[in-house]
Amino acid sequence: MDIALYKENYKTKYLADEYERLSRELDEAKAMLGVDPEMDKLAEGDIALLESSMKELGAKMEMILEEEKVEEEKPKEVVLEVRAGVGGEEAAIFAQDLAMMYERYAAKRGFRFFANDKSESPMGGYKEASFTLEGNGVWDELRYETGVHRIQRIPATEKSGRIHTSTASVLVLPIRKKAIVIINPSDLEMQFTRSGGAGGQNVNKVETAVHLFHKPSGIHVHCSEERSQLKNRERAMSILAAKLEQEKNAEEAAKNASLRSASGTGERSEKIRTYNVPQNRVTDHRIKESWHNIEKIFAGEIDDIVSTIADRARTGSLGPAEDED
Repeated sequence: MDIALYKENYKTKYLADEYERLSRELDEAKAMLGVDPEMDKLAEGDIALLESSMKELGAKMEMILEEEKVEEEKPKEVVLEVRAGVGGEEAAIFAQDLAMMYERYAAKRGFRFFANDKSESPMGGYKEASFTLEGNGVWDELRYETGVHRIQRIPATEKSGRIHTSTASVLVLPIRKKAIVIINPSDLEMQFTRSGGAGGQNVNKVETAVHLFHKPSGIHVHCSEERSQLKNRERAMSILAAKLEQEKNAEEAAKNASLRSASGTGERSEKIRTYNVPQNRVTDHRIKESWHNIEKIFAGEIDDIVSTIADRARTGSLGPAEDED
């Protein structure tokens, strides 16, 4: 048994230390064999007891590491980004509508939902915005929301009553306790600025906002919603790790097309869902199914949509997203 592996993990270190202690006693008991017949019987009894105890400890350590592995495969924290696409101000308003939909859904499910950074449009929508969600099952439930969402409706500013089509992209990435990718500090450029918007003296006078630039990948991450520069930095690093993991997975999938899943690559160019307001209908293009009552859906009532998509993914019947028109 590679005891060093268990000593590296704080959850199993105390068990590994006990395993080593028993191992030493086992060596001592074995050394007593062959010296005296009566002592052999005592030593054999000790050996059997020690080996049984060590086997039990080994099983416990293995179980702990397996449970930890399962936890890593099902992250309890995700970063969710929305970005306005085609449609100008209407697209930005749609991006905000989607963000509020997920926030309301998170509240219903008991997930923590908080902003990392927001860039608002002149009319109050989101050019782009980043949020973090925390809770059991959050990754399993929202992982298939990644893609282009399309809305068809009459904008409030439209005088002729013409239906407009706008898009916004959603990206959901897992944040893991142990980052899969290694980030070299020399590859980073970090800037600290004052957070914008309301927030009192701390936001206005202290450079709490953090901007990270990962030079090899060209990825930028900005976090400005926390009052603490340290918290913004930690969150920015977690988001960067998630984005680098996604990039790594995409590269591996591109090298071997057979590794691509039925759910698509997750690229933002893939249209997954249309919200048709005049017809009060939401259609997911990957499963060719529709739901009605858009008002409730934007109010966070997306449980049926989310669970249906997840079930289809588990059974391997989730079709590909459609290319944007």
